[in-house]
Amino acid sequence: MAEEEYGNQFEAVSIGERLRQAREAKGLSLEDVANQTRIPIRHLQHIDREEWDALPAVTYCIGFVRSYATVVDLDGAELGRELRDRLGGVRSRAPVAEYYQPADPARVPPRSLALIAAIILAVLLIVFAVWRTSLDGEDEPGASVTVPVPEAQAPAQPRPGPAQPAQPQAVAGQPVTLVATEEVWLRIDDGAGGPALFQGIMVPGQRFDVPPNAQTPTLRTGRPQVLRIQIGGRDVGAIEPAERTVSNVSLKAEDLAARQQGAAAGPAPPPATPTPAPATPQ
Repeated sequence: MAEEEYGNQFEAVSIGERLRQAREAKGLSLEDVANQTRIPIRHLQHIDREEWDALPAVTYCIGFVRSYATVVDLDGAELGRELRDRLGGVRSRAPVAEYYQPADPARVPPRSLALIAAIILAVLLIVFAVWRTSLDGEDEPGASVTVPVPEAQAPAQPRPGPAQPAQPQAVAGQPVTLVATEEVWLRIDDGAGGPALFQGIMVPGQRFDVPPNAQTPTLRTGRPQVLRIQIGGRDVGAIEPAERTVSNVSLKAEDLAARQQGAAAGPAPPPATPTPAPATPQ
């Protein structure tokens, strides 16, 4: 009976409150979570306060919550399903018929006053739009997440063009960027036993810039085919052509270029079997 009451009390706590409590229990700040998930701090603040309307579309809300939960050792998949059920079940109220009495001509304001009010309202809307745009343009330090537009308004994602070959010696030391074309979990470490540079879920269009001071950055993921590589701003193809788990993939520019060259060359053909000469009659 006590366990059932405890479970009911836990379910009564909001998703944002659970994430905040777990974060504080681990001694993490919002900036720590932002550095590990590449989610802007303002989005994490909206999640803590359950301000879902201030976040992008439902798909991205769920992705952000799952990444947040992974960092604070909660079940990201379970919280994602709970949030999907909650946001998917919201319905607007049915319109209620309203009845109006005929307007008294003596109380109707003159047309000039209505026109002035419309102009003032239009100016206020323009000022608000400019102010809102300036706020959205301010990115938190260290965050490389580009906020996507909602699904209903998002244009079709262009298909990546053919990869451009790169010579390992020519690209050595150039910056490396990973771009997700679909939702994917990955972990990037700096050497064996080193610190995690990133761990979490990347959503379509999200980018991760490998720090230039990383000594031996390596990648682990189960969906390498949806991670595109950019070396010096030039697309050189996906990590792998098919879905499989890869680990310890070096993210140095020269190593990635050599890896792509080896994949393009393919396996060597088997040696030809010599044809025996015909027997000479005795």
